[in-house]
Amino acid sequence: MNQSPPQNPTPEMLQPSVQETPEPKYGERQIAEGELITFPNPRVGRRYDIHITLPEFTCKCPFSGYPDFATIHLTYVPDQRVVELKALKLYINSYRDRYISHEESVNQILDDFVAACDPLSIMVKGDFLPRGNVHTVIEVQHQK
Repeated sequence: MNQSPPQNPTPEMLQPSVQETPEPKYGERQIAEGELITFPNPRVGRRYDIHITLPEFTCKCPFSGYPDFATIHLTYVPDQRVVELKALKLYINSYRDRYISHEESVNQILDDFVAACDPLSIMVKGDFLPRGNVHTVIEVQHQK
């Protein structure tokens, strides 16, 4: 069997390989830009509840880095503005790489929602999956 003689390394062969960071996918860009968008309440003056369930919330434990999983429940009574659901989904997905506690994540969601929508009232509940035999539910409220 004939083998070709070993090649002398070229300068290019001696350079360490540099892996380029891939361009973010369109969904990743939308999540990174995620902000709560609102639109005018079609029934200003009528008191009604909006219930939203977001079952795929994730964030990272600020101490261990382990992922945390939760279902976020939002119940609010709109005033002048209503949150746009796709924007809410993207905003919630923006937490997936954040190192943030259960308590802080639920409180931050409430603060951001109130800043965007200024509802008459809102309740945000984070029902976190058990980890290490501990089940945590965080519930915060705001009312005008």
